[in-house]
This record gives sequence, structure tokens and C-alpha cells, in this order.
Amino acid sequence: MQNFTDKVYKVVTNRYVYHSFFWLILFLGLNLTDGRGLSFIALANEFANLIFYGLLVYLNLLYLIPSFLRTKNYFTYLGSLLLMVGIVTPIQSLASYFIFFSYEDIQFDILKNINWAFGQSFIIVSISSMLNIVTDWLRQNQQTQELERKNIESELQFLKTQVNPHFLFNTLNNLYALTLKKSEKAPEIVLKLSEMMRYMLYECNEKKVTLRKEINFLQNYLELEMLRQPQGIDVQLNVKGQIRNQEIAPLVFIAFIENSFKHGINANIEEGFVHIFLDINDDDIQFSVVNSKESKVPNISRKVKSGGIGLVNVKRRLEILYPNKYKLEIKESPKTYEIKLLMNLD
Repeated sequence: MQNFTDKVYKVVTNRYVYHSFFWLILFLGLNLTDGRGLSFIALANEFANLIFYGLLVYLNLLYLIPSFLRTKNYFTYLGSLLLMVGIVTPIQSLASYFIFFSYEDIQFDILKNINWAFGQSFIIVSISSMLNIVTDWLRQNQQTQELERKNIESELQFLKTQVNPHFLFNTLNNLYALTLKKSEKAPEIVLKLSEMMRYMLYECNEKKVTLRKEINFLQNYLELEMLRQPQGIDVQLNVKGQIRNQEIAPLVFIAFIENSFKHGINANIEEGFVHIFLDINDDDIQFSVVNSKESKVPNISRKVKSGGIGLVNVKRRLEILYPNKYKLEIKESPKTYEIKLLMNLD
């Protein structure tokens, strides 16, 4: 739909298109409102009038508007416009007078209605000014939107490049620790990491991925985490609802899960846990992560940025990709920390 709208806009705002349309409509209107009928001489007269109107309009568009109207010299512009119409209109009327040289009654009407001819010329030139203002506004608005779109795309790409190395840095640190211990888990971690990097390199270049692929990525991540965690750690991923062809921005959830492992499972926490819930209802998704934490007095004013660069970036991405279509809540108790994210994917 957006591509169709852009194509229509390009056609409508094309100078050759709307100028041709303007003169065609004007020529038809002049002939239909001319009480002299559609004779050859009447058509020739209106064509001559069209030439004079064209002279007025393009002098207005190419000289008066750039020189005075766009520089906000409104009184100078109006005076110049009246002077131009006042000079051209008598010449136009004189041309019509000679075209109808065999029709004395029509020549009399031309001389009698010269004031009306002046008013008609002024109205046509004024319409050209208004159309020029409207098309300039449309063009500037389109350019502004295009610039905003490019800025948003650049910012999203920048945020994504921050998310990927952040995740990779944490995982490689874990892998390095296991290789130092010559753990048998290291090869399996390399394999899982390879699958995840393939997803991040090839799939995540798209603006959106299927929800199924994103969930598979989370499952791989959790399996990788379980390989390096001590036995007995309670890690759960509960997916409820029907996964169909929904699409979602890639790497939206991973920062929350990384944060939960970072703060929810360490040597100072007994019976650490990370519980992840994903409730899918058509295009509405409720994602939540609850993790254990060290017993401290709850900080009610905690901000999302307390989780580090990952959570700061994912919150910014949500603001850009899902404006007014998400709600992020953080709850903290002495022993648990919970993040709840409500999203509409439509």
C-alpha cells in the first residue's frame, strides 16, 4: 500500500503532469463557460487567451513567487502581480478584439467587459500561486518524511550493531572460561553459537523476521546458557498460544533474557532461576521474564537502563519500531526482578 501511495504521489507532484492537467482543465472550462459556442473562431480565441494566461502564470511562478512571495515580501508581490495583470490584460483583450474582427457585437462585449477579463486573469494567476504553495508544501513534507525515515533506519542499524557485539562479547567470555577448564561442553557451545550467529548475520538484516524463527533463536540461546550453568539451575521457557505467520523485529527479547541471567544467576544467589513466558494471542504478545536476585531493598524508581546498554538499546528500538504499540513494565521485590513487555505486532 505504501509503494502504491508513493507512486501516486510521484505522479501527482510531477510538474509536467499537474501543469498539463491544469491547462487542460482550464481550456475545457473556458470553452464550456463561453456563451459563443464551440465554433472554430471561439476555440481559436480561447486558445489565444490560454497563451496569455500561460504568460501570466509562468511569469508568476518563475519570477514573482521566487523573488517576492518566498522572501515574504507580500505587499511587493501583490503589487507586482496586479501590475503584471494590468499590463497583460489589455493586450489580451486587444488580441480577442482582432480575432473577432467580423463580429462587431462580440468586439463591443470585449471592450465592455475588460474589467471582467482583468478579474478572470487575476483569479487564474492566484490559483496558480495557491497550487504552487500546496505542491511546495507536499514536496517539502515528503522530503522531511523521507529524511526522517532514513534517519530512523540509520539509527536502527546502529542500535542493532550494538546489540549483536554485546551478545557475542558475553557468549565468547563464557566460551573462553570453559576452554580454560578444558570442558567437554565447549564444542557444543561452539555449535550452538554458530547456529545463532548464522541467524544474526543473515536473518536479522531484515526489518522483521517470523516469530517462529525468533523463538527458535531464544531456545538456542537458553540451551547454550544451560550448557555453561551449574546443575540444578531452574530455567524455563513457556510458550502459550498459536505461532502462525506473525512477524517481529529481530532481537527484541534477547536483551531482557541476557539481563536476567546476568543478575539472576550467580554465586551469591541460592536456588537461582530464570522463568520466561511468552503468551501469543494473534498479533498481541505478552513477554515476561522473572529472575531471582540478591536480597536487597526494592528500588521502585529503577529505570530500564539499569540493565546496561542492552536494555537501553532495546527500549529505543521499541520506541522506533512499535510507537504506541508496546508497554514495558518493571517490577522488583526483595528476591525477584520481573520485566513484562506487551506488544502489538500489527
